[in-house]
Amino acid sequence: MKKFLLALSVFSGYAFSSMIGLEALGEEQVMGGTASAAGRGFAGNAKTGDAEGLSVVNPARLAFDAKVVFNLNFAMEMEDARNKGHHYSLSNMSMPSFNLSFPMGSFGAMGLSLWQHYASSFNEESKNEEIGSDVKLEYQGSVYELVPTYAVRLPFLRSFSLGASAHVVMGNTSRNLTLGGDDSSVDKSDTWASGNYVISDYVDGTWEIKNHPAYYTGALQYRGKMVSYFFSYTTGYTLSNTLDYNFRFSELDTLAATRSVREIEVPAMLATGINYRLAKRHNIMMDLTWRAWDKDVQNIAGGWNMPTTTETQTDFMVSLGYQCDGSPLFYESYWNRINYRAGAWYRNWYVKDVFEVGGSLGGGFPLGRKGTTIDVALQGGKRFADTKSEWEELFIGLRIGLTGIAAWGQTR
Repeated sequence: MKKFLLALSVFSGYAFSSMIGLEALGEEQVMGGTASAAGRGFAGNAKTGDAEGLSVVNPARLAFDAKVVFNLNFAMEMEDARNKGHHYSLSNMSMPSFNLSFPMGSFGAMGLSLWQHYASSFNEESKNEEIGSDVKLEYQGSVYELVPTYAVRLPFLRSFSLGASAHVVMGNTSRNLTLGGDDSSVDKSDTWASGNYVISDYVDGTWEIKNHPAYYTGALQYRGKMVSYFFSYTTGYTLSNTLDYNFRFSELDTLAATRSVREIEVPAMLATGINYRLAKRHNIMMDLTWRAWDKDVQNIAGGWNMPTTTETQTDFMVSLGYQCDGSPLFYESYWNRINYRAGAWYRNWYVKDVFEVGGSLGGGFPLGRKGTTIDVALQGGKRFADTKSEWEELFIGLRIGLTGIAAWGQTR
């Protein structure tokens, strides 16, 4: 058993380096991280306009939209982790968000978003030379949220709007840890009799909110001629993860089958942001989100006496962005109609001692006369920790989004 634990501890180092918090919640995605937002460093939730659409962190922004907005996003990322001479690389692809919003005149505006809050993705096999056995580890899962939103401008203070959204949680998670037989103590002439047995620890589970259908976000937005800003509050909630554990011998016999429910208390979140407009087309923006974790996260854990919790810290993110809005006139040159973007951010992860810095460049490329655009963002940065025992991880990613604009139900 001690040799199994040694193999597991070596391999879990690789797992943690490639994807943050695999045993906990996984990697937390930026709230509503669209391709257009990624191009300006994930800032700009206070920015209004026909092509901005729904913001998960600021539902009040939706009230200022005058047209229907459809948005679909894809993300690809490559990671390179190094620690004490070891090296590991990983690539993954996901669809982090889908958004649809439409205005209703004096009745406000409604929207619907599907976005990926947390994600775990890992699949690797390794040969442990010390114990002479194979190690296979797989993680797969996501926590998705379906977010209906409503926003309305105040009747006598038209520069202000109020918005609210509900976050309905769904998703699944799984882990498969397989260790080959240990024949290191068997004489080489007798290894044929030891067989090719393996021991596997399977875990599968689903996500939901404990004792409630959703958690909620409320926001206040102000839009001025030069400056716009917002404040929002997201309620705390308890995630419930029902897990089925299956401990198997050589994929044939189930040695132990149990069910457990882990509960993760996610604290409330505060968010604010500002957008300052210069010479009509130039926008400088800054956003801040803050969430004070005060309890550790329960891990998937299970067999082989794995750690049962992941330590947490205050989770916050500061992002700075710039966008030069393209001309809305179709007869302008194509280069003048492109939205140019740039940004940077600093982030504390919910996992203790894990931090991130990053930067991005992006553009919104118009298609046709109606305002449809292809948004592209190139981002990169580094995830690191205060302790030398953790892996340093460089990452580079590409986000692509399709933003469509229409005038459904409106007179010409």
